[in-house]
Amino acid sequence: MQTIDVAAAESLLAFWRDAGVEACYVDAAVDRTHVELPAPRKAVLKATASVAVAPNASECIAEARHAAQAATTLEALMAAAASFDGCGLKQQGARRAVVGGGPPDADLLVIGAAPGLEEDDSGDIFAGKAGRLLDAMLGAAGLKDRAYRMNAVFWRPPGDRPAAPEEQAACLPFVERALELLKPRAVLLLGAAPARSVLKSAETVMALRGDWREWRLGEGNVSAPVRVTLNPVFLLKQGQAKKQAWADVLAVAARLDGAGRDAGSDIGPHTD
Repeated sequence: MQTIDVAAAESLLAFWRDAGVEACYVDAAVDRTHVELPAPRKAVLKATASVAVAPNASECIAEARHAAQAATTLEALMAAAASFDGCGLKQQGARRAVVGGGPPDADLLVIGAAPGLEEDDSGDIFAGKAGRLLDAMLGAAGLKDRAYRMNAVFWRPPGDRPAAPEEQAACLPFVERALELLKPRAVLLLGAAPARSVLKSAETVMALRGDWREWRLGEGNVSAPVRVTLNPVFLLKQGQAKKQAWADVLAVAARLDGAGRDAGSDIGPHTD
């Protein structure tokens, strides 16, 4: 009788789970490389060829903007974003949408890149070790209970890859509507992905951080000062960069409080 390596089997099952496998045995074979788009944006097959036409990106963005503008509260906005079908990530193995949350009167909006494994499992934004590091930084700066947290895209990308530009664009109207409804006094962007989405900038995080930028919506008179900092996931891998991120968080706290906190301080939060 063949013996089973329990540890190896558990590791393989965990890999399959993270890859989106939901069953080991089914009655009929299923092609899981094919993604069925939701109506009414199913790909249209040309009569003279077997090539499918991709859904119109501008149409998806227009639908997102319509759904976002219809929301008059942050709670309604989060629900509308979670039920939106126009972002392709929703059909690529994510378990749930992880949009955002926080106090409705927050004076700081913190925007991360995308849900990871912990967020996809729990449904909680900024969960896991990176989230605990962020909470420690915000708490040490007196900002934890003053921050509304949100993702730039709302579903976990397969393998935690960076979200594609079209995936970010489909979610951006909801992020912009959050700015309109919340009217924060400052915005903190965590890493390159939200910086590209919000600021439409191709600059690196290191080029963007250290200075205040402006996020101004194309319609209306809504804007907010923006500070770009390093993604907490990166900080877990490159601990020496925590000092720079801590300086950015202190700069945000100083702007909100109108006080001269020492942004060059070496004293900052730590997590195990």
